[in-house]
Amino acid sequence: MLKAKIILVALGAALAVPQALAGSTPEEDRKETVEYFKQMFPDVAIEEFVNGQYALDEDRRSQWESMQDFPPYEFAVAEGQEMFETPFANGKTYASCFDNGGIGIRQNYPYFDAGKNEVITLELAINRCREANGEKPLGWKKGAIASISAYMASTSQGKPINIKVPDDPDAMAAYQDGKEFYYSRRGQLNFSCASCHVQNPGKWIRADLLSPTLGQPANFPVHRSKWGELGTLHRRFAGCNNNVRAEPLPAQSEEYRNLEYFLTYMSNGLPVVGPATRP
Repeated sequence: MLKAKIILVALGAALAVPQALAGSTPEEDRKETVEYFKQMFPDVAIEEFVNGQYALDEDRRSQWESMQDFPPYEFAVAEGQEMFETPFANGKTYASCFDNGGIGIRQNYPYFDAGKNEVITLELAINRCREANGEKPLGWKKGAIASISAYMASTSQGKPINIKVPDDPDAMAAYQDGKEFYYSRRGQLNFSCASCHVQNPGKWIRADLLSPTLGQPANFPVHRSKWGELGTLHRRFAGCNNNVRAEPLPAQSEEYRNLEYFLTYMSNGLPVVGPATRP
């Protein structure tokens, strides 16, 4: 763990990122992250960061707002609701696997399960629910799982993200692993996640306007014009790894789940707005 902290201190200095991200508690990290982006974008209200690049560019925001009356993910969300409510072969439904019948709970994911000693994402919980009820798991990145997750997210819209890192060494290790992944450089381009989303948000890379770290997980699943469909957060993680010419990891790998844990904690208190659209 000491070695990891030394690495993160060096990365923090190289990127001019918030100093708390080189160590300290998750809550200190989050507060420092919020303050960092407030100073970087003083004219952006804190709750607006969930809108990513649309909070930073007026032209893109107006284009985005024009499609909100008929969002391209609308039918997928309806299909997700139908699948969510359709009984499995044993007569049970997804509602039997989740608190509050799976309604209005998106803001609590991912969480650390001390019994299983791992981070549980919403998509992982969806597939484990299926398997517990004798059904085959769904693909992780798109299709049915994205639609079901999008429907569940839609029932939490406006609820503040509420991720916990319990006072448990294994939970803290998972959080720290996610943080280290976020700030570690990889691939032929030698980029980290932070290279784009901490050091350079608001700048352009080719046709892409880079969004800030803060608020990113609040949008997912997202419908990207590039994809032409809904996709999960881990699909986006894999795409980012490809963009920097690094080998992407399997969706729902331990590394990606820990990354999601760290990244979502940074957005605690911001509202769920998923599903959403992105270029």
